[in-house]
Amino acid sequence: MSLKVKEVVYHGRSEFQDILIFDSTDYGRVLVLDGVINLTERDEFTYQEMMAHVPLFSHPNPENVLIIGGGDGGVIREVAKHPDVKQIILCDIDEGVIDAAKKYLPFTAQGFADPRVEVKIMDGAVFMEQNQQSFDVIITDSSDPVGPASVLFETPFYDAMYKSLRHGGLICTQGECQFLHLDIIKPLINSISNKYSSVEYATVSIPTYPCGQIGLILATKGRGACKSPLRFPTDELQHKLKYYTPEIHEASFVLPAFTRR
Repeated sequence: MSLKVKEVVYHGRSEFQDILIFDSTDYGRVLVLDGVINLTERDEFTYQEMMAHVPLFSHPNPENVLIIGGGDGGVIREVAKHPDVKQIILCDIDEGVIDAAKKYLPFTAQGFADPRVEVKIMDGAVFMEQNQQSFDVIITDSSDPVGPASVLFETPFYDAMYKSLRHGGLICTQGECQFLHLDIIKPLINSISNKYSSVEYATVSIPTYPCGQIGLILATKGRGACKSPLRFPTDELQHKLKYYTPEIHEASFVLPAFTRR
């Protein structure tokens, strides 16, 4: 995937990674982290909506939500559309991404203004160690498994999420591309299946990610699977959403034969 740069809006380096934001000719504003496209204004909604609404509509009463990563604010924006959620904590190790998003990515960063949102600048694993059995839903919005995000794809991190979940809770994590990363996805799912009550892979279409596809890994603690929503968007909310529907929710778990194997 290549995008034509119209204007570089910001380029800098945080303590952890290179941050580039530019306006493109066809995909609007673009966030690039360490040389990899993180989001574009044109299609980010598909990923953000599925990362938030699949887990939240799979829970009967999600009140306390933890987001690990996601410094651009897009997942916060979507979680904040659920009025019954009482607490939204975003824990990101890289304050530089958050600052850049607030200044240059208002279409995702708008969620930071919600009064239920609390931001923690720290290691997510450390925060969860300090807050066990605290959350109904944990969403890990990570970049690819290189650099500071690499630990988010390892079994100990999933063990930490499990301990931080309440009974009946669930996690949703960025699950990589089924066409390129089965060598990462399958061992990870196998390694956590003995701990979590259910572990599933769902798929999302997004043009600017490799192969036009990204996955979600959903896992539950002391309850059943997430393939069918337990709650449904109001008509008002559904009218605001561009990608998520209850039908898309269920269809996202229908996988091709090579992935199921």
